[in-house]
Amino acid sequence: MQSSNLTSLPEDDEQQQHQQNQKPPSFSAFASLPTRPATQSCLQKYAPLEWTGLFDKEEDVCIPDSNDVFHVYMAGTEGPVVFCLHGGGYSGLSFALSASKIKEKARVVAMDLRGHGKTSTENELDLSVEAMCNDFFAVVKAMYGDSPPAIVLVGHSMGGSVAVHVAAKRALPSLAGLVVVDVVEGTAMASLIHMQKLLSSRMQHFSSLEKAIEWSVKGGSLRNIDSARVSVPTTLKYNDAKNCYVYRTCLEETEQYWRGWYEGLSDKFLSCPVPKLLLLAGTDRLDRSLTIGQMQGKFQMVVVRHTGHAIQEDTPDEFATLVVNFISRNRIGPHGVEIPGLHRPSQPQQ
Repeated sequence: MQSSNLTSLPEDDEQQQHQQNQKPPSFSAFASLPTRPATQSCLQKYAPLEWTGLFDKEEDVCIPDSNDVFHVYMAGTEGPVVFCLHGGGYSGLSFALSASKIKEKARVVAMDLRGHGKTSTENELDLSVEAMCNDFFAVVKAMYGDSPPAIVLVGHSMGGSVAVHVAAKRALPSLAGLVVVDVVEGTAMASLIHMQKLLSSRMQHFSSLEKAIEWSVKGGSLRNIDSARVSVPTTLKYNDAKNCYVYRTCLEETEQYWRGWYEGLSDKFLSCPVPKLLLLAGTDRLDRSLTIGQMQGKFQMVVVRHTGHAIQEDTPDEFATLVVNFISRNRIGPHGVEIPGLHRPSQPQQ
């Protein structure tokens, strides 16, 4: 379902629809390949939108004894922390529209991973899952010290892999839930051989942010215009030498880490000792291990219809509802799991 105030993009013509039906599936860390460059029309329709009013504030989190500075967006004042990790080539603003709904019931934190968005690190190309896990722990430590609140970890695609690896380490006592968005091991591993071709075939230069937003939406990598208007600008940077916008993240140069994102992911996911929710854009993405685990009730699975790979962007209202319902169903409170009728020792006697 989509909110009435979010604009959906109709198909331009039958040819565009046919081309989109023929494009490779979008099930990896990367967005699907748009089929043709943007046109000159309707630039105002694709003008960038500010994130203010969606998130409440942004901060730079400096990591002690390093030059690493991680950019985070935050929203909400009460409840557990829904900590969001974006996919490869995206940014924390990928969760902006959904954060504006989730913050009514919980706090939201979305960080720009290394090599992405406004984050600055000493090694921008080290997208190993170990480095990104360490980044997460360092940011949580810098933000909350030794007493972090209850955290529901949400990860999309590449960020979903990081979320699973973090949860599987069992090194965060306050972790209260895990939500993985549209990534499973089998399909992701099979897609890796196509990734360099997809990346090299993308349009590499944009004369304006409007053109980049239009291209992303018309090509089908993002299906919600308003979300694209917020999130796409932070995935780009201006190149003075070429007098155009180019991608902020050099995904092509990180291939050595791709297999490590997904290898063994299903077993790690099933081993995580917290309530788990897997959101998928299609049932064809479920591999054998997860099929068995789902039948055994080891996690909740929801297939979100009429959406692309970026579920949190394409259907932000439905995504937010699913996350909030997951928190409610599992009785996750601001300090951990709350079970009615049981006294919490950390709370003062009444």
